[in-house]
Amino acid sequence: LMLALLSVDKTKKKKRRELTEEQKQEIKDTFELFDTDKDRAINYHQLKVAMRALGFDVKKADVLKILKDYDRESTGKITFEDFNEVVTDWILDRDPLEEILKAFKLFDDDDSGKISLRNLRRVARELGENMSDEELRGMIEEFDKDGDGESTCWKI
Repeated sequence: LMLALLSVDKTKKKKRRELTEEQKQEIKDTFELFDTDKDRAINYHQLKVAMRALGFDVKKADVLKILKDYDRESTGKITFEDFNEVVTDWILDRDPLEEILKAFKLFDDDDSGKISLRNLRRVARELGENMSDEELRGMIEEFDKDGDGESTCWKI
């Protein structure tokens, strides 16, 4: 999956203005997971963890601002509709190249600037994927531009 992301056309910088069905479902599922009392609203702590679960590195000030902007009835909570609006905007504002680099760094745990067989083996194991070295090598070979047996992230 990650290696496929590395082949994304760098010239496509136009922002998508709509989420995929998968992204919409992920937002809904995440909200429902943290809405433990099922009142269709989550509090500060639940909001913070939900945002982080969706891949946002939110700080206390970010979460407080969201609550201040959307908690019109001063309940200390944000509704699903408002959460969906906030998260949708944040997702659409993400820089795809920045997201790819972040993902690349999850693989490149030795900071070599490349994804080696060892890196890929570790990630596959962490994800519970039972893949042979041959399969993993095949993934690397597909993106190995210089023939060194590793996949390099392009320079920005």
